[in-house]
Amino acid sequence: MVSVRYRILGTTQAVRNDGTLVPVGGARLRALLTVLALRPGRAVPAAALVDEVWGVDPPADATGALQALVGRLRRALGADAIGSAEGGYWLRAAADDIDLHRFERLAGEGSRALADDDPGKAAVILDDALALWRGPALADLPDRSAESSRWESRRLDARRARLTAALALGHAEQSLPDLTALCDAHPLDEPLQSLRLRALRDAGRTAEALAAYESVRQLLADRLGTDPGPELRSLHGELLRGTPAGTDPGRPPNGRGAGAPAARGPGQAPTG
Repeated sequence: MVSVRYRILGTTQAVRNDGTLVPVGGARLRALLTVLALRPGRAVPAAALVDEVWGVDPPADATGALQALVGRLRRALGADAIGSAEGGYWLRAAADDIDLHRFERLAGEGSRALADDDPGKAAVILDDALALWRGPALADLPDRSAESSRWESRRLDARRARLTAALALGHAEQSLPDLTALCDAHPLDEPLQSLRLRALRDAGRTAEALAAYESVRQLLADRLGTDPGPELRSLHGELLRGTPAGTDPGRPPNGRGAGAPAARGPGQAPTG
């Protein structure tokens, strides 16, 4: 049987192992494949499929319409690709055959490598994870707001981890464009703002770091009525005292984890 991999981090696609795309035409057909790919190897009840594929506008004969749609998907992917059991349908695929689940695995491995003080390994793994994204998650679901937001949040976590690895590897200057863009998009995200201040400090741009802190402090006061959290305040104190970058407890003194291989610069990681 021809192996097929599925992409749902962007427009839904089915890809044969030789790299050719399997034609999956029609918005409803792609929505059905998306829902099944979210839960590979597990039966999804027919009622749940109807709800997620048609949203607030289900057909009059929902059962018949779903059966017809499943038939079309089987013709596209192969009769064995979609199983039926327990009043529902399931996609015959391993979790790693679907980009979303592969991303989740790689992002977890990258975060663990970072926690184990191996930023070089973390950078390589997280680059592979972020390269799987081709657009908004679950783009072909009619109502994807809640589920998509969860995965976009997970993507942001992975990007934070990748930039943390970059700073530990001494790539502060190269990281600043990505960090600035992310901070502009998420101005109230204090962990991101902390990374930006660290990058400015490590790049020798202390005056800019102090100005950036003041901007963040003012923004938090205006929007939320709060002061910066402990991490930002600690960084601010270090900047005022002129603490050398090498004394940052979160960064190895030599800028790299012990034995860490050279990694791609953060500018090569996808930023969406």
